[in-house]
Amino acid sequence: MKSSRVSKGLVLGLALLLATSVFASNTGSLNVQEPLMISGKQVPVGDYKVKWEGTGSNVEVSIVKGKTVLATAPARLVDLKESSASDAAVVRKNDDGSRSLSEIRFSGKKFALALGTEQAKADGGDTGK
Repeated sequence: MKSSRVSKGLVLGLALLLATSVFASNTGSLNVQEPLMISGKQVPVGDYKVKWEGTGSNVEVSIVKGKTVLATAPARLVDLKESSASDAAVVRKNDDGSRSLSEIRFSGKKFALALGTEQAKADGGDTGK
């Protein structure tokens, strides 16, 4: 009887710990040092929170300032060979001279978020062939 209560407590505690760690791993920081286009919306210079949701490697990324979502974009979680030394935004220069966010890397993490369906395909996603 006593071991049954302990087991239930351990299972509940483990479930809570896993839920907390999953939630915590789906957020990060982004520092934008120049105005960037993200999914057709211009995001000004500043510090933002990055949140993502989804199952598997395909996720939906939200760029958040305070309680306001400034932009959302499809993204793909991609593995990195080494942990990123710092939070970083990988920027692509567009044909019209504007700049778009193509990847977000997080300090100490061995994964990045490749934004946009074309970027996700270029980084090893399904090419549809």
